[in-house]
Amino acid sequence: MKTITAILFYPKRAKVNAKGQCVIYTRITVNGKRIEFSTGRYIDPAKWSSAAGKMKGQSAEARSINKHLDILKTKIIDIQMEFIHSKTPISAKLFKSKVLGEEAKRRMLIPIFEDHNKRIEELVGKEYAPGTLERYKTSLKHTKEFLEWKFKESDIDILKINHAFITDYEFYLRSVRNCSNNTAVKYIKNFGKIVKICLANNWMDRNPFSNYKSKVRTVERVYLTEGEIQKLMDKEFSTERLSLVRDIFLFSCYTGLAYIDVKNLTKSHISIGIDGDKWIFTHRQKTEAASKIPILPVTQMMIDKYEEHPKCIANNSLLPIFSNQKMNAYLKEIAIVCEINKELTFHIARHTFATTVTLSNGVPIESVSKMLGHKNLRTTQHYAKVLDKKVSHDMNILKQKLANTYTLGKSQGIG
Repeated sequence: MKTITAILFYPKRAKVNAKGQCVIYTRITVNGKRIEFSTGRYIDPAKWSSAAGKMKGQSAEARSINKHLDILKTKIIDIQMEFIHSKTPISAKLFKSKVLGEEAKRRMLIPIFEDHNKRIEELVGKEYAPGTLERYKTSLKHTKEFLEWKFKESDIDILKINHAFITDYEFYLRSVRNCSNNTAVKYIKNFGKIVKICLANNWMDRNPFSNYKSKVRTVERVYLTEGEIQKLMDKEFSTERLSLVRDIFLFSCYTGLAYIDVKNLTKSHISIGIDGDKWIFTHRQKTEAASKIPILPVTQMMIDKYEEHPKCIANNSLLPIFSNQKMNAYLKEIAIVCEINKELTFHIARHTFATTVTLSNGVPIESVSKMLGHKNLRTTQHYAKVLDKKVSHDMNILKQKLANTYTLGKSQGIG
């Protein structure tokens, strides 16, 4: 445990009273951070010995001031030992409060976390999506359960949160909660935001994440092939429910819109684009980034099919979509009926648009990125990595070029 590295007494020459005297200050370095406060004693700066850190001479004034400084130094050392014996992390702020006899306010983790979530809740629909609130609620739940598991406590002083706390929390998420790497990293990242709030308010003197490293692993995205899309299109369902879900899923396959963005669509989102044809103009709820998507024939067919649907008229919506939970449940039924051996979810439609519908057909990645509403091209590049068809096409072009070069070499007697 790092503790005090220096105790220094010095006259603050910038502060001089009417008698030309300077106030004597105490400077303590705790864990690399300085804290300073007045001793309440004044001295003629000419009578101060910087080398000895005390007043020169043996006058009554010198003996009184030097004794006061010795008592203060002993008190500081005693407080340090108190921290060490109680195994309490030493912070500059807490140390200063102890020396000055002030009662430091203990700040507990859970109320800070709850206040953060309450603020998020009040801004849902304005600055945050409902899913963001749910993630932080789940993160708070995991944090409470971790505290009970590790410390048998319902809360903890934020000053006790250190590197070991973070690594133990990550271990708990991976082992007890059985979270995947990326899920565990996301929960730790959510927790990190609470720590940042504490640091920004100077409630913590050190960042427990300073030596912590984690990495999100790239996950291969599932998408439908051209053949699987055709299976969905050709299938005639016995129930209107599955037919509707299939249609809206295909709508997403040909627009790249996520569930919430499809749900929020109205006729007002359709307008004439730069090419004179119909486009969808919207903003992603997740990132607030603009999405401008030309309407393909399949997309227009779905819009026309449900234009007069009672639910669309009543809700002023473009499509009569079910809840995300129901859509995903019905999509699993559809996958079985259509003999598609994949865990079908609504979000796979977005992946399908990025891969099979656009990139595989030669649409430039910059255009795909813009339609998907990605703020960073690197996000879109994840889709390009999984396209074996595109790799095959590009390598065939290279083969032809190399074949021509090889033939030229042969004619010149090379090889």
